Amino acid sequence: MNIEINLVVLFVFALTACAQETKTTDRFEKGKILAELQNKKLKEISGVASSVRNEGMLWAHNDSGNDPEIYLLNEKLETVLTCHLNGIENRDWEDIAVGPGPDPGKTYVYVADIGDNDAAYPYKYIYRFEEPEASGVSETDIASIDRVVFRLPKGIKDTESLMIDHKTRNLYVISKRENPVYLYELRFPYSTTDTLTAAEVTSLPFSQIVSADYSKRGDVLMKNYESIFYWENTLNEDLITLLKRQPVQIAYQEEPQGEAIAWAVDGSGFYTLSETKKKKQSFLYYYQKIK
Repeated sequence: MNIEINLVVLFVFALTACAQETKTTDRFEKGKILAELQNKKLKEISGVASSVRNEGMLWAHNDSGNDPEIYLLNEKLETVLTCHLNGIENRDWEDIAVGPGPDPGKTYVYVADIGDNDAAYPYKYIYRFEEPEASGVSETDIASIDRVVFRLPKGIKDTESLMIDHKTRNLYVISKRENPVYLYELRFPYSTTDTLTAAEVTSLPFSQIVSADYSKRGDVLMKNYESIFYWENTLNEDLITLLKRQPVQIAYQEEPQGEAIAWAVDGSGFYTLSETKKKKQSFLYYYQKIK
């Protein structure tokens, strides 16, 4: 009798596991190599975002311990512009986003100083400033910077992903070192003078999420070190409703330590870029969406 019960339990468990298995979509072409990362100054890239004001280019940054700079890169991974953030520390920058802000006629860069490998920092920071435009100079200083200071509601956690909702201007971060991970929200307009508490809005049945991006159309990408998850917003749903649906996976070109993903501005595809690790080659990949 016990053997029969155990067999039934195992059978039910197997069916449940199959039902929850994430399918792989064929909506994207295989990742295409655009360039090899050879600039040693960019060896610890942890975030990329498509530029709005500089067509066909990407903003990128390194993570903890590096200079407080963002870099405008073309698709050959050549540095077109280096921006120094005056008076700012790169404690552990982990992601970057480009989107709307307080002035509806402008675009803004959001740099997320939200990493915390050792769960040591009670406060996280997001720096916001008007998106620079390449103008022939190789370097520039950014002096006018807003700082959003916030904490998480249930203790200190590592977070490495930032998204902005282009309609509401709400900001979202995702925890990393747990299963499930949690999505936290900062509703616009968020104060740049007070310390905020982000709202925990939903959980996601994943772990080790290291980057995410939310397109203008409302589609979502998230990645960990092994997989890319994709939510296609065919019903024009809000983010929280969309993320309660089962995503699909996108066939992923394995990277040495891939911690960056970004939609193209028009949502026609997306980029990934890894920091270098143990002398392994790192490439800028582009995944074209199949119409």
